[in-house]
Amino acid sequence: MTTRGFPEGFAWGTATAAYQIEGSVTADGRGASIWDTFAHTPGKVLNGETGDVAVDHYARYAQDVALMGDLGLNAYRFSLSWPRIQPGGRGVNGAGLDFYKRLVDALLSRGITPYATLYHWDLPQELQDAGGWPERETAYRFAEYAAVVHEALGDRIKHWMTVNEPWCAAYLGYGSGDHAPGLRSPELAVRAAHHLLLAHGLAAPALSGNGGLVGAAPNLYAVTALTDSDADLEAARRIDGLQNRFFLDALLRGAYPEDVVADLSPYGFADAVKPGDLDLIGGPLDFLGVNYYSRHTVTVAEGASGVVATSPFAGSSPWPGAEHVAFVNAGRPVTDMGWEVDPEGLREILLRIAKEYPPVPLYITENGAAYVDEVVAGAVDDEERRAYLEAHLAACHDAIAAGVPLRGYFAWSFLDNFEWGWGYGKRFGLVHVDYATQVRTPKASARWYGRAARHNGLS
Repeated sequence: MTTRGFPEGFAWGTATAAYQIEGSVTADGRGASIWDTFAHTPGKVLNGETGDVAVDHYARYAQDVALMGDLGLNAYRFSLSWPRIQPGGRGVNGAGLDFYKRLVDALLSRGITPYATLYHWDLPQELQDAGGWPERETAYRFAEYAAVVHEALGDRIKHWMTVNEPWCAAYLGYGSGDHAPGLRSPELAVRAAHHLLLAHGLAAPALSGNGGLVGAAPNLYAVTALTDSDADLEAARRIDGLQNRFFLDALLRGAYPEDVVADLSPYGFADAVKPGDLDLIGGPLDFLGVNYYSRHTVTVAEGASGVVATSPFAGSSPWPGAEHVAFVNAGRPVTDMGWEVDPEGLREILLRIAKEYPPVPLYITENGAAYVDEVVAGAVDDEERRAYLEAHLAACHDAIAAGVPLRGYFAWSFLDNFEWGWGYGKRFGLVHVDYATQVRTPKASARWYGRAARHNGLS
């Protein structure tokens, strides 16, 4: 018996990203991305692993879509590979577009609504060679790419997300160097953050044609000071500003928070912002995606216990103006990533957006957990992941009951895949993949999530 039903039309989906699953990195005219270059650079990814093959989704998409349909899912969030469509960041590669036409047609034939993300970190390498996201011109190239994609797929896809987790793309890519392109400069990082948002603003008009609905998908965290000392409260303000308010204020209010602009002033941030930029960035959103995984508990206390590294290859800080802040675990259970399990933080974020910002429909566009999975007698009993999903969906239900306009939930991830700097060492999938054979095995969590989707609720 369903005791916690969700609104009619609620999207029950999973999410993936192109470089993490597709493989076939030179097939049909695809060009190189910054992640191809980064992954092939010694020492950047654990065990030297790459996305060259990944989980072979490019060749196996029909099988994967059929599996989604068999599970009972009604939505799928995926990203398009920019260098597959524009190998050098310009022009059109028809063969690349044809793949996504086939994928979307397969989804629609199974009653699965496509939710497309234009940028999930795979910038064409030629655009990086010209300066990448710290250069304003990249935002204009992105707008051209958006127009190409919408022209080809706008008759099939109605839900569009421009940029995924711009904090990661800017600050891990150009600040700490933990992600592609692996640069370490706070000045470059803050410019990249603005230009990623500018790219969203420039692309949105092209995507809204033909009934298109446009959103973005920042990664948001509940942020808590470890103590109520002035220093820890100030640390929380700075981290919340960089992680959350910078993106939410720009997208939903058309303005950057004054305190964050002041924090970033030593890095030349103001020079990147031109007249009219925020009018574009803050244009009307049809929905906002929320990627949520955990809570940041922060302190500036020297020698604070439980400091958590955010990457296996931590370089410079990804927190300009907050380099002195330490991140600590507060005693909650952790996933295989070392991230604390905190569903209350998800409810907190949803209620905060609904209370503090102009009304906008919301989707959970990523939420999930990595655990160590074992295949035993052809099955994977991943009870920890199932419990994680149930707890976070319960938090979503609570938020909806409190009036939050939440329209859907996308579990991360559909398949085990290439987990960026961690290579293939961390498994987030609802479906287990044997990387040697590419055999897919739905985990117990996938079966449970499929039942919830079919019943539109938690029992």
